[in-house]
Parts: sequence; structure tokens; C-alpha cells
Amino acid sequence: MMKLGKTTGTALFMGALLVALSGCQKQEGPVEQAGKEVDKAMESTGQQIEKAGDAIKDAATADKK
Repeated sequence: MMKLGKTTGTALFMGALLVALSGCQKQEGPVEQAGKEVDKAMESTGQQIEKAGDAIKDAATADKK
């Protein structure tokens, strides 16, 4: 009987801890959202530059043939 009480108590404690921690999640503000948008834009720009470099390399290779 004592083991059941400890198990139940532990489960309740873990549940309360989980609820408390989930309430502490950091909400993103406008600066964080803007930063994510800048990151996406930079990634897209990097991909476009890489494509342009590949196109230049392909053009240079075709001229040598």
C-alpha cells in the first residue's frame, strides 16, 4: 500500500513539474520574429548566389569546349 502512495505522489509531482515548465516557455517577440525573417532571407539569397555561381561555372566550362 505504501508503494502505491509513493508512485502516485511521484506521478503527481512529475505532472505538476511538467505543467510548471510548460508555462515558462519563452514567447517570441517582434524582434525574434524579424530575426527569423532575416535569417530566411539570407538563406534564400545564399542559395541564389550559389545558383548564379554554378551557372557561371557551367558557362565557362561550355566556352572551353
